[in-house]
Amino acid sequence: MRWSLLGPVQVTAGGRVLPIDRPQQRAVLALLLLNADKLVPFGQVVSALWADGPPASARTQVQVCVSRIRAALRDAGAADLLTTHGGGYRLTVRGTELDLAEFTGAVERARVEEAAGRPAEAARLLHDGLALWRGPALAGAAGAFVEAAAAGLDEQRLLAYERLAAVELTLGRFAATARALRPLVAEHPLREPLVAGYLLALAGCGQQAAALRLYAETRRHLVDELGVEPGPELSGAHLRVLRGRIPAEPAPAPPTAPPPAQLPGEPAWFTGRAAALRHLDALLPTVDVGAARDGGAGAPGRAVVISAIAGTAGVGKTTLAVHWAHRVAHRYPDGQLYVNLRGFDLDGRAMPPGEALRGFLEALHVPPQRMPQDLLARAALFRTLVAGRRILVLLDNARDEEQVRPLLPGSAGSLVVVTSRNRLTGLVVSDGAHPVTLDLLPPAEARELLAGRLGRGRAGREAAALDEIVCRCAGLPLALAVVAARAVGQPDVPLGALAAELRDTDPDRLTALATGDPATDVRAVFSWSYRALDADSATLFRLLGLHPGPDAGREAVASLVGRPPARVGPLLATLTRAHLLTERAPGRYAMHDLLRAYASELCHGTDPPAEREAARRRLLDHYLHASHAADHLLDPYRLARPAALPPPAPGVTVGDHPEHAWATAWFAAEHHVLLACVERAASTGLDRHAWTLAAALTTYLDRSGHWAELAAAQRTALAAALRRGDLAGQALAHRGLAIACTWSGEHEAAHRHYRRDLELYREMGDDTGRAHTHLGVSWVLARQGRLRAALDETRLALDLYRAGGYRVGQAKALNNLGWMHARLGEPEAALRCCRAALRVHEETGDRHGAALTWDSLGFVRHGLGDHDRAADCYRRALALHRELGDRYDEAEVLDNLGDALRAAGDLDAARRAWREALVIFDELRHPDADRPRGKLAAPMPAGHAGAG
Repeated sequence: MRWSLLGPVQVTAGGRVLPIDRPQQRAVLALLLLNADKLVPFGQVVSALWADGPPASARTQVQVCVSRIRAALRDAGAADLLTTHGGGYRLTVRGTELDLAEFTGAVERARVEEAAGRPAEAARLLHDGLALWRGPALAGAAGAFVEAAAAGLDEQRLLAYERLAAVELTLGRFAATARALRPLVAEHPLREPLVAGYLLALAGCGQQAAALRLYAETRRHLVDELGVEPGPELSGAHLRVLRGRIPAEPAPAPPTAPPPAQLPGEPAWFTGRAAALRHLDALLPTVDVGAARDGGAGAPGRAVVISAIAGTAGVGKTTLAVHWAHRVAHRYPDGQLYVNLRGFDLDGRAMPPGEALRGFLEALHVPPQRMPQDLLARAALFRTLVAGRRILVLLDNARDEEQVRPLLPGSAGSLVVVTSRNRLTGLVVSDGAHPVTLDLLPPAEARELLAGRLGRGRAGREAAALDEIVCRCAGLPLALAVVAARAVGQPDVPLGALAAELRDTDPDRLTALATGDPATDVRAVFSWSYRALDADSATLFRLLGLHPGPDAGREAVASLVGRPPARVGPLLATLTRAHLLTERAPGRYAMHDLLRAYASELCHGTDPPAEREAARRRLLDHYLHASHAADHLLDPYRLARPAALPPPAPGVTVGDHPEHAWATAWFAAEHHVLLACVERAASTGLDRHAWTLAAALTTYLDRSGHWAELAAAQRTALAAALRRGDLAGQALAHRGLAIACTWSGEHEAAHRHYRRDLELYREMGDDTGRAHTHLGVSWVLARQGRLRAALDETRLALDLYRAGGYRVGQAKALNNLGWMHARLGEPEAALRCCRAALRVHEETGDRHGAALTWDSLGFVRHGLGDHDRAADCYRRALALHRELGDRYDEAEVLDNLGDALRAAGDLDAARRAWREALVIFDELRHPDADRPRGKLAAPMPAGHAGAG
């Protein structure tokens, strides 16, 4: 069975077109196919056919159409596909029998291939998809809905052709692109992306004069018929032709950055588990890496190998998985990926698979602008990137199968290790996972673990006490590690005394954990270790149960307990020595989730509600004030006024960190905690903390490409500000949502948020806020290619800034005007605006703004072909960024400087600039590293033997 919408509406079965010939019947069939596998109510069919004016016989006509379609299907043995349900119809379509579904699938797969750096495969898929079209969509159908529906489908076809042209041009296929676009441009002469592609293809074929004539004719039609100048895509293509930058530069080579190596450090005291290790080793293919990679003889033909390690909390699943992963990592030279899925965190906030995929894609060097926003697209891109590669993936602490499945590679050669407290039976049944269940350590291995920590001499001298400790710890590795840490810290105390102390601990006074663990004995160990702490360390341990996790810095811990960091350091050392806390990285501390649960229960059972609330408030105050300090360092001359902060509570540590580099590193380490704190503040009634903390996150999340997280935080912030009736908070939240929508391509949603922003600022009488918003609107318009409208918005902002005497805003608006004039091919106006911006920046002392304007001037000079002066402008910008310590901006200017130097003919100097940019981007772990990396990987001109 074949259903067709991309051309005449028809059904083919067994090579025969079924007799559904009348226009109205075809319209009903098309409507059901456009809603395949969904119930279409009778009223919807009537509205689709006749809009607001159905005839009196509408019901009869629809029933006749459905009857004729069903009769045709019955003759083909498929009458059961069209069914009637409760006053509506459902047409069942199997798999890819519908040409529209096959087309949209091919376009989506092409998008994934292009994002993965495989343009040839993307082009093939687009060709295959477009070959499905047999004429105008929905041909032969008649009904009120048909014209609009057909136009929507034809728009998808044109977008696919535009994407194909862009891909083919990067591959140098100019003649084929010109042949494909010629009839489309004749049909759509004012569709700028099509004309831009055709113009470049003509120039690539050596027909530069024809390309320039085409531009002149198109510009004249745009001005005469629509009253607009060509947009940035078409005008940019025109400039490339004028400057002879055809053929196009080759697409950047795939990234050559080192493969990801994300495994945690090798466990220091791994002991035993011989049977489990043998089981895991047996899963590995017996071929060597090279044969497997080449697909030669003996290469494994099976799908990805999945090992599911299950067991109770604290039994050592992660320790085993990390130890074994290090042991076999050499077999997976294309990289090792690791994520803690936090499936059993105390607050129930398991990591969404989309967030885990984002981390994997970033590790595989996918830049923010190519990061898909939805889960299915991220999973598809991940499978594409790891296809044909040997990757080891360690998914730690998984909650269930649904959390794991999107993270699985799709092709042979990779290895996935999953740890979970659950057995993940679904992975075993449906995905071929190999289960490995960890039990408590047998007595011999438990004794070996303790002997390794305590020393064999001490263990041998007190064998009976050692056996009792093993018994009291129930063979649980986590409990054994806690006891061993206590014993190592007290070398003069006999093991017998420790065993007696453990024996005397009363486990019944503790509430059992609902985990199915041997909880009584384990909690006795925790209680015994906790009781051995001094009072201050015990208080800190309990209060750490209030932290949202997954880890905390020293200043946050100091604020939580209300003491100076210097006094908290020894307490943290005590908890670390007692194995109740782990220092994951210098100055950052984490708890096993079982210990966190125990600490939380102790805190709620020991500390009065007022003290718990005060500790939570101090913690949130710390993150609020520290994040605003870091945010100011990221953008000291920001447009939007910072939110007014409540004063910090007594005992809060903020610290003095004047360096830009500290701010970037701090946000990178803390942003997951900060996002959790936004939710925690909103859920505990601290609404002002929620929206002010979210506002402080906006710049970092925006610059680092975390737009989904930015949107989530701002939605929470908006709800909090609405609850409090705080107009300033609402305005900042709408601004953050608009930024997130702009970058994710939801331009209409961005405009809605900015419109509400303007209303709020008018209500508050804040003209400067309105000016900021007009600048934001101009950026959305520029992203949409509407540069003339963007100019108008920027001028509105400039007028408001001038009326309010806000010089910083004036300079930024002037710089934006200059950049847009340059994009429009108006260099004189661009230079005039940028020079004016530079004068104001110098008056206000905004060196960062001045650096950005020198960068814009470099762009203008570069566009004029004045490459030497462009390089001078970029060097001025570079010097300022280096003085300020703005590492990201320094790298960006170096990248631009390299482009100017290459255009000036100094390829050696250009490559030096790109290498410097690459080093900085890599140090920042920023995805923009792909830009200079691609330029460095591109072939050098023939005969050039400069420094590589």
